[in-house]
Amino acid sequence: MNQLIATALAEKVSALDTVAYLEERATRGSRDAFLEVLSRVPDVAPTAGDELPE
Repeated sequence: MNQLIATALAEKVSALDTVAYLEERATRGSRDAFLEVLSRVPDVAPTAGDELPE
């Protein structure tokens, strides 16, 4: 029983740490920088087999 509780607690703490980490990373993000990098991607047709279904 103790192992089950310890494992569940460790999972919850890990999930909370992940949320805090992602929120902190989000504050450092820049939409303008993202769009600038995205604009450098060439506009070409997808490789055969990588097309989106219709």
